[in-house]
Amino acid sequence: MDVGAPNLTARIAGLFYLGTIVAGAMAAMSANGREANTLISAGCYVVVTLIFYVLFKPVNQGLSLLAAIASLAGCSLTFLDALHRAPAQLNPLAFFGVYCLLIGYLIFKSTFLPLFLGVLMAIGGIGWLTFIAPSLAKHLVPFNMLPGVLGESVLTLWLLIKGVNVQRWNAQSGGRELLAR
Repeated sequence: MDVGAPNLTARIAGLFYLGTIVAGAMAAMSANGREANTLISAGCYVVVTLIFYVLFKPVNQGLSLLAAIASLAGCSLTFLDALHRAPAQLNPLAFFGVYCLLIGYLIFKSTFLPLFLGVLMAIGGIGWLTFIAPSLAKHLVPFNMLPGVLGESVLTLWLLIKGVNVQRWNAQSGGRELLAR
């Protein structure tokens, strides 16, 4: 494997994560173009999800797959919501809560990213999980959203600036190619 591949992969994930955050913020702040920005944000998050599946597969393939399924379910609901076709009782943020909890755990168990990123993501996931109960979530806004925004933003910046520890990723992956199987 090319030694730079895990870092390049992590930085690409960071770039798409940044796209998710920027487009999501634009959708939240403006009525004009809300649907388009929501679709762009969800599309970027699909890419992040697929890259994270590959990146965290060496840590725990089953949990990485479960995280990807939770995120893709949230992205699907987001797409449907932007097209005014989503079931009203399901909030995509609840699925992203499961995703962030699992990614937080995978980061914590990984040897190639710092533990504090996993903790931040897990705390963010708990905040997003409050959206399972809409009445509770409504009373907790913005306090239930801040941990997720903070955790995901810090992870994004880390991926863009530092990437992953390539030697540790290679050791944990057993030298497997990033896109193998």
